[in-house]
Amino acid sequence: MKGFFEDTNYSIGLLDETAIPRDVIDNYIYEHNLTGKNAFFVADLGKIFKKHLAWQNIMGRIKPFYTVKCNSSPAVLEILAAFGTGFACASKNELSTVYDLGVAMENVVYTNPCKQVSQIKYAAKIGVNLMTCENEMELKKIARNHPNAKLLLHIATEGIRGEEEMNVTFGTTLKNCRHLLECAKELGVQVTGVKFHVSNSSSDPQTYIHAISDARCVYDMAEELGFRLNVLDIGGFSGNELQLEELYQELSHLLNAYFPEGSGTRIIAEPGSFYVSSAFTLAVNIIGKKTVENDQPLPSGGNPTFVYYMNEGVYGSFGSTLFEKLNTAPKVHKRYEDEPLFASSLLGPSCDELDVIVDHCLLPEMEVGDWIVFENMGSANLNEQSAFAISEKPSLYNFMSFRDWYEIQDAGITSENLMKSLCVPWLQSSEDNFSMA
Repeated sequence: MKGFFEDTNYSIGLLDETAIPRDVIDNYIYEHNLTGKNAFFVADLGKIFKKHLAWQNIMGRIKPFYTVKCNSSPAVLEILAAFGTGFACASKNELSTVYDLGVAMENVVYTNPCKQVSQIKYAAKIGVNLMTCENEMELKKIARNHPNAKLLLHIATEGIRGEEEMNVTFGTTLKNCRHLLECAKELGVQVTGVKFHVSNSSSDPQTYIHAISDARCVYDMAEELGFRLNVLDIGGFSGNELQLEELYQELSHLLNAYFPEGSGTRIIAEPGSFYVSSAFTLAVNIIGKKTVENDQPLPSGGNPTFVYYMNEGVYGSFGSTLFEKLNTAPKVHKRYEDEPLFASSLLGPSCDELDVIVDHCLLPEMEVGDWIVFENMGSANLNEQSAFAISEKPSLYNFMSFRDWYEIQDAGITSENLMKSLCVPWLQSSEDNFSMA
């Protein structure tokens, strides 16, 4: 595979048999206490392999096209490329990154709903033909700048949450699909499939029933106009394995009814955080502390509330908290025994009123210099940092256990360049080296 693991500026540490993932965090906290208390990520790449196996076992013929914008760290993309996943890209930079990995371009879909002309031309240049389209203006742009494009008509879905109807943000209506198909035929643009995306906030099975039946309607319309559709993109997924199984139970009978095996339809999905969230852990340092007196007693039994300032915030690794709730609980790195818990707030370093990471949680009293660990941070902003960030970009340390590495080899996923990125056993149990108390 062209470019695979060549000229990389990172390594993947292999864990000694006596070590556990907790030791990796302990080891680097010890190191950062000596050299500078910057925030850092650790990534257990073996977990990504396990997620891939889970996807294959549960989702069967539905091929994953990993959402690159979720986490585009080089080790993640290169390992997923070795696993044979496809990639869903939303920008020229993402397209270029995947192209440089040597991924076959038929395994890439360009998903940005509003594409720049220059980026459409770039997609055409490198051979990315599969792309989404949801309106006539976008269709005409693609027709002018990418003669070999193969379009997935992005249809809108409506989720119901309780009795409140969700807003339709992306995608065209079923009613408008015939018009777009007629325009595509007139412009000589090939339509090859349908895409929809069901929001994570919608848990109603009816949403998928409507979306898949609507997709079948678009297929029928297209065939009437002479198109032969062969791709169905069912959109993203960000839950865990149990939720994935529940989703497949909802999908399987619908897909078998409308798009059965043997029908010639390739079914793909765009998972992102499912693959990477649990693999990444973020360690941040307390850089400031203040006490706020409250009139009312707190659940911990005392009056003081502690506000802690951390060296990462919403203008860095916690950027997603500006528009969605943090889905992981903070854990104090020190091991406290029978310590009282106090109502606490965790803020970023900017002192901006928006820079609130956790508004309220119960934690033992901490001091400046202590560390807090956040798990399930694989969907954090690892690669780009806001211009408003005042802390250094966190370092990223990749590791994998020997057991996981052997399982990857047993699965037939090997590469000389991958071997070059692996370190010899470098970590032993930290309990003999420093105190974690």
